[in-house]
Amino acid sequence: MKKLSTRATVYLEPTIHKALRLKSIETSLSISQIINDTLRSDLFRDAEDLEAFRSRIDEPTLDYETFVQELKRDGIL
Repeated sequence: MKKLSTRATVYLEPTIHKALRLKSIETSLSISQIINDTLRSDLFRDAEDLEAFRSRIDEPTLDYETFVQELKRDGIL
């Protein structure tokens, strides 16, 4: 079964487009494949970050002023 894809118009800076064309030639991947792989990887990292945030939601927070005061108290500053 063939995967359906959606067509999108994306405006790239000329140097980015050139880099994509060269990478496409070097890797034998289409520009679409490179962009899809890159976006998939970026979205995966976002999902990992969101999970990390959720796992730390109950940790106490520390405001900047208190943190700096603790650094000073501990002789770091």
